[in-house]
Amino acid sequence: MSDQSRPYRTAAVIPAAGRGVRLGPGAPKALRALSGTPMLIHAVRAMAASRSVSLVVVVAPPDGAPEVKNLLDEHALPERTDYVVVPGGDTRQESVGLGLDALPEDISVVLVHDAARPLVPVDTVDAVIEAVRDGAPAVVPALPLADTVKEVEPGAPGEPEPVLGTPVRSRLRAVQTPQGFDRDTLVRAHATVALDGEGATDDAGMVEQLGAPVVVVSGHEEAFKVTRPLDLVLAEAVLARRRANDGF
Repeated sequence: MSDQSRPYRTAAVIPAAGRGVRLGPGAPKALRALSGTPMLIHAVRAMAASRSVSLVVVVAPPDGAPEVKNLLDEHALPERTDYVVVPGGDTRQESVGLGLDALPEDISVVLVHDAARPLVPVDTVDAVIEAVRDGAPAVVPALPLADTVKEVEPGAPGEPEPVLGTPVRSRLRAVQTPQGFDRDTLVRAHATVALDGEGATDDAGMVEQLGAPVVVVSGHEEAFKVTRPLDLVLAEAVLARRRANDGF
């Protein structure tokens, strides 16, 4: 641990204001049920499972904060953790910024976590926090790629696309969340990196633009993003296995 005198309090910000169009019409993706419980609640519990996380800030759709607040109140969440719901913006970058604005002064480590990664294990959360506490301004959990990756010239949907090159797979990582940050660094990144179009979808990428170092720690296969219908099938299977292993 660093020898800084101020206490390390950690907060997790979960931007959950998006619609999740790739999972099809219906409820916003974060409110889709997994084993009868909204994905967002699984994600909140995953952050609160870490004893280091003292606050979870959920950034709700701009007009949906009361609904999300009621949702959190309806579900059993760890009592040692505080929960706050704030209305978000039109983009993920705006929403994370609004979540940062809601943090108390004494928070020094900030996690940013996708609501669509509901099954991240607590060991991964703790590893990210520990790396920030050890001095990294920004920390990203990530996995090596199983597939070879091709860079292509994007074409029309369904049309063949010319290959431009094949990046060296051993140098590539698939990035997950929670991403962890020294609070001051992340606040500076959000104040510095202009909101352009859809905005940034990767907070560590914003820190990279500042020129600050970003490090990778080992991610976990269960921290996958639930984006397509097949991912829901996989998530249900993971939860079923966990129930069998936990004996309930």
